[in-house]
Amino acid sequence: MALTAGSLMWSAPASAAGINYVALGDSYSSGTGAGSYDPASGSCKRSANAYPNLWAAQNATDSYKFAACSGATTATVSSGQLGSLSSSTTLVSITVGGNDAGFSDVMQTCVLGSNSTCQNRVAQAENYMRNTLPGRLDSLYGQIRSKAPNARVVVLGYPRLYTIVDWCAGIGNTKRIALNGAADTLAGVTRQAAERAGFTWSDVRDEFAGHELCSGDDWLNAVTIPIESSYHPTARGHRLGYLPAFTASAKTALKSSAKSKA
Repeated sequence: MALTAGSLMWSAPASAAGINYVALGDSYSSGTGAGSYDPASGSCKRSANAYPNLWAAQNATDSYKFAACSGATTATVSSGQLGSLSSSTTLVSITVGGNDAGFSDVMQTCVLGSNSTCQNRVAQAENYMRNTLPGRLDSLYGQIRSKAPNARVVVLGYPRLYTIVDWCAGIGNTKRIALNGAADTLAGVTRQAAERAGFTWSDVRDEFAGHELCSGDDWLNAVTIPIESSYHPTARGHRLGYLPAFTASAKTALKSSAKSKA
């Protein structure tokens, strides 16, 4: 999906005065799949139910910029979202890397193709994650640090897509296991890059555990219409999964920042 340069800004009431928060990233941050989209965000699909909006609504911020956009890659975050950052930015959140590794094509291949075709495409994506993505993340994270030198940055990961059960409608367990393995590979690569940059890593796989597809209490969309919402968190996934993960990580990051200034 095309990246647009617009971002939303507003202040919200409650309890984190002095925070200048910028939300960067892809569809897992913009809230694609969670509904209630801002019409002005166009194809970026910025949802009122996305975790950045939920966090900003619960915490008093001096400023809030919502720049995340559906379809974003490390390159398009770099070219289209970093203008929201400045030396006054104190908190940044980001999800990125899934689209670089071909998330949409991997899912399409696994839904429509054979087990072996799916496994081969996943292996190709994992090879990219291990060998190419680290350099792209390092470059982007370096740019974020340069543009927001005083910010604490929280890098959030992605959930596994499936609970493995004996029977569940849709693709079979061979494909589900392969896709979960890719999620674990991506989490490992992203965590290591965040740590190299001195950023805070926030793993959401534990929050989503037991709430993946086939769990019976899913916080993710299966195949949907519109198709771009497929395999993205629902509004509940943002409220009960991503929001708690970010809230805890942001608290830790900001507390660390306060201590370093004391």
